[in-house]
Amino acid sequence: MGLCHTIIEEYAADGSLKYNASSPDELALANAGRYFGFEFRGRDAENNMLIYDQGVERHYKLLNVIEFSSLRKRMTTVVLNEETNVIKVFIKGADNIILPLLKAG
Repeated sequence: MGLCHTIIEEYAADGSLKYNASSPDELALANAGRYFGFEFRGRDAENNMLIYDQGVERHYKLLNVIEFSSLRKRMTTVVLNEETNVIKVFIKGADNIILPLLKAG
């Protein structure tokens, strides 16, 4: 969930990091990611997402965002892991919407 959001990071004068989110759910997921060692640090000029994963800096290029809508009831991001050159799709949303879309195996 550390890569599927529209959070804006804000650094205070003391260097502490604060998140601004469009919904309390997004904020809670990003803060949980931070708590568990997957910390979103921001985006750079090329739209790369800077993540600290257990203290290791990683960059993910944000290729596309499909915003949450009341019709879809989910949000999707497509990112490129620049270290492995692998593209991944992350989706978050209501269980009753996501589970029927999954295939066995």
